[in-house]
Amino acid sequence: MPDTAGPATPTCRVDCAAVAREVFEIEAAGVLGLARNLDGAFTAAVQAVLATRGRVIVCGMGKSGIIGKKLAATLASTGTPAFFMHPGEAFHGDLGMVTPADTFIALSNSGETEELVKLLPFLRDNGNCIIAFTGNARSTIAAHANLHLSVRVEQEACPLQLAPTASTTAALAMGDALAVALMRARDFQSGDFARFHPGGSLGRRLLHTVREEMRGEQLPFVRPDADADAVLAAVSDGGLGIALVSADRGRADGIITDGDLRRAVQAHREAFFHKTARDLMTPDPVTIGADSNMQTAIELMAKHRITLLVVVDDTGVVGVVQK
Repeated sequence: MPDTAGPATPTCRVDCAAVAREVFEIEAAGVLGLARNLDGAFTAAVQAVLATRGRVIVCGMGKSGIIGKKLAATLASTGTPAFFMHPGEAFHGDLGMVTPADTFIALSNSGETEELVKLLPFLRDNGNCIIAFTGNARSTIAAHANLHLSVRVEQEACPLQLAPTASTTAALAMGDALAVALMRARDFQSGDFARFHPGGSLGRRLLHTVREEMRGEQLPFVRPDADADAVLAAVSDGGLGIALVSADRGRADGIITDGDLRRAVQAHREAFFHKTARDLMTPDPVTIGADSNMQTAIELMAKHRITLLVVVDDTGVVGVVQK
């Protein structure tokens, strides 16, 4: 019968953990080398970007392009208008997007990437400030740039010294350093960051009010004299894992969580069903104003080690908000 078995699974015949440690050490050494060799060009690059009246355009080919995309995204989300431009597309028409007011960041480890070199005459004629990230200070791109930031590393982590590894890590770190320096220079705050990330958790915390996030309909209220059965039903039916204890629904005299019920059952056994909401509740639950932001609410929940707050305004209890 023909052999229908698939190809044998390759077996790692080396010390994989040792290989990983070697890679970490080589790439860490490359990044530390950047710190030792940092010069005045870095500060000048930060100043050049701060003075940019247009946008920062980041350009790179291959692996450098991937790093460039990350740099452009980081800059854009931290207060520096930026976008990535593919050098091949740039040479075939996208240079029309480049205005004289823009700053151009070129990434090329060799400094001789043909697709980038071809763009230099246009950029110089257009009056753009060119910031080059290269591993070769004597390269064509470095020589024609207004500012050169060295991302040179002593060796790649690749055993063949062919695949970009330590060099791309160095370029990534240099880009992060540039972005963070710009954030510090602009006094970029978490609120600014949230403006560019309104859909994320940070945007929710800083931009949304408690009123926007709270549940205000069909709150599970019970009266203080409600029996345990009624409390159980309110907690189950309310879908929040709690019941609010109130004599007039204008205020919350207490709160009962599903955890409170479990502990009460364990403590009282059969006598549990003779208890009232007043017996089971935690009085004076933690409250927050409806117009507070969610960051304040989350900090308050963390402080009290709880996951839900009672929301109030001038009219009394208006909702509950959860993490």
